[in-house]
Amino acid sequence: MPHTYRSIFISDVHLGTRDCKSEALNNFLKHHTCDTLYLVGDIIDAWKIQRNKWRWKQSHTNVVRRVLGHAKRGTRVVFIAGNHDEFLRPLIPYGIGFGLVEIADHAEHIGRDGRHYLVVHGDMFDGITRVAPWLSFLGDQAYDVVLRLNSRFNWLRRRMGFGYWSLSRYLKYRVKKAVDFVF
Repeated sequence: MPHTYRSIFISDVHLGTRDCKSEALNNFLKHHTCDTLYLVGDIIDAWKIQRNKWRWKQSHTNVVRRVLGHAKRGTRVVFIAGNHDEFLRPLIPYGIGFGLVEIADHAEHIGRDGRHYLVVHGDMFDGITRVAPWLSFLGDQAYDVVLRLNSRFNWLRRRMGFGYWSLSRYLKYRVKKAVDFVF
């Protein structure tokens, strides 16, 4: 029996990348339903598609089908464009969506307590993305290298009896903190 919620927020899935956790997301969406599903940016990684470095697996298609299935059964699905799926932004002024999936730059979520929340991906507040987009692309390529290192690093950790530790998350956090300080 699926768990039902008022709203679910999902971001940074990066469908189309090798390290996408699409199987876990598909399993989550299989066992959880909601009235409103917010897809809060970077659901599809168009940067990888543009550079022809994308990996579209069946599990990625399964996630798309699962989301569309939720929409078909009455879930309001709001897809908020992020920097990796910014190709959707030109469609926003025309109200064009994917069938029952709305595309937006932002949304307003009203909590159970009546408070209003702004739902955005956040790339518009990122100094690097605004001032030097080329640096974002360079950072994205460096992140790919770190993800590959992360896989090898954790293979070694498993062999030594240790659990998973995200080298990529650690490095991304440190770099982001430094960049935020500069801006």
